[in-house]
Amino acid sequence: MNLYPTLACLSLLFAAQLHADLVLEVQMIELKPKPEDETIQTEFVFHNKGTKPVKVLSIDSACSCLSASLDKAEYQPGEKGVGKADFKISSFIGRHEKSVHVQTDDPAQPEWVIPFVIEVPEVIKIEPKTLQWWIGEDGSAKVTRVTMMGTEPMRIVNLTSTRERVTFSYKEIIPGKEYEITVKPTDTSEVMLGALKIETDSKIPKYQRQLSFFSVYRRPAGEAKPEAKP
Repeated sequence: MNLYPTLACLSLLFAAQLHADLVLEVQMIELKPKPEDETIQTEFVFHNKGTKPVKVLSIDSACSCLSASLDKAEYQPGEKGVGKADFKISSFIGRHEKSVHVQTDDPAQPEWVIPFVIEVPEVIKIEPKTLQWWIGEDGSAKVTRVTMMGTEPMRIVNLTSTRERVTFSYKEIIPGKEYEITVKPTDTSEVMLGALKIETDSKIPKYQRQLSFFSVYRRPAGEAKPEAKP
């Protein structure tokens, strides 16, 4: 009886039963920076729940804003690992889902995806962010509302425009909390794109200057003009 085919089959079966399985202790890593944070760091714990060692080959992030590292390059079956992650907040606002991708030497898990959720508090809400007019239409005034969402009052102290072909003003609706900015183009005969520089008295440097935008564009081909009101 030839034992080689039998031994080969048993070897393949045994190898198939051996696998690595890197698993986080939590379903998703949540980051909740404070309004003044420029970056936020966190640690996360994971385990090799598989039956063989796993070697980490590389770690890449789907976003340049997020980077991560692990405490070692190889994890034995049942071993716990610790990772560190850094997120650059920059201009992010609200909820964002990001991920880090870990390449391993395990054919059954060649890529381990580590999911992150970042909740960046909205301190200054500008709505709408952009006011728009069409070329040739009535250049009537439009309004942007600025709401200070933080716990501390914040006031607009100055407002300037990057373009001369608009008039603008602001008024306080609720002191330190709510403002209205009124913008009116002096004409709508040409394409224009500009911004209003909103200066506040915030103690946090990154909220001392905000931008809202305005534009005059050509109406898209095929879009009907609204009927004139009687």
